[in-house]
This record gives sequence, C-alpha cells and structure tokens, in this order.
Amino acid sequence: MLGLKLVRLIERHSEELALGLTQQVRDSERTSDFKKIPRDELRLAAVEVYRNLEEWLLQKKEDDIGKRFRTIAARRASQGVRLCQLVWVLVISRNHLWHFLQQESFVDNIFELFGELEVQQMLNQFFDRAIYYSILGYEEEVRQDDADRTEQEGRFIAGTPGST
Repeated sequence: MLGLKLVRLIERHSEELALGLTQQVRDSERTSDFKKIPRDELRLAAVEVYRNLEEWLLQKKEDDIGKRFRTIAARRASQGVRLCQLVWVLVISRNHLWHFLQQESFVDNIFELFGELEVQQMLNQFFDRAIYYSILGYEEEVRQDDADRTEQEGRFIAGTPGST
C-alpha cells in the first residue's frame, strides 16, 4: 500500500498528535462538555487510536470498530457529554490527522499523491464508521438510562423499595 508510510508517520507521532488533539478539544466551545473528562483520559483515548492506526485501518473489522466506539460513546453519555459534542470531537480528530499529514508529507510524484488520497479515503471511512457507531452506542446508553429511571420511578410510585 502506497499510503502505509503515511499511516506509520501518524503512529510515530501518536503522542504529539494526541496532545494537540486534547488541547483542541479542551479549547473548543463546541466541545465544552469534554472539560468534565480528565485530560489524561482524553489523551490516552487518542493515543490508542493513533498509535495503532495501521491496525484500525487494515486489520480491524467493522464489528471491532463498532464495539470500540459504542463503548466510548456509552461512557461519554454517562459522563454527561452531549451527542453533538461527541460527534464534533470525532470530526476534529479526523481533521487533526489530515492537517498533520498535509504539513508532514511532501508529494513528489503522482504515486505519492495516490498514496495520500488512499490514506484520506481510509481515514474518512474509519471516522464515518466511528461516528455511526458512536451515535448507536450513545443512543443505547440513553435508552438504558431512561429505562432504568422509569423502572425506579415505577417502584417508587408503587411503594416498592428499589435498589440504589
């Protein structure tokens, strides 16, 4: 794959990229809910994806992406992060990577340009799936919270002690 060297470039700079992304998320008005989350937790989540990008793009199946991002979304929902902000963070993440590649890579010929386009297409596909499964996971968490709350209210109204 022509774009593999670009993916490996991202992996080599995963810490730097994660720190930059964390700062962007913390500074953006569109992601203010993420200030509730410890900075290190955000950084580690970004490092996990960036450091293993080749695996995420080439080896992981859609089910793997689904499980990971549904879990992340459920956690963010339980932390009080609004869905629009969760989705915006994924958009920022994609743009942050693409901006890095634009700064770091020098296209000398048509084959390298093709490699960059190939990476861009794979990143877009990955983040599109991440967004989709994050929304699913978020909605599942909200539905579960609503069901738990309804059940607890029903017990309270019926006078049945509920577990807290």
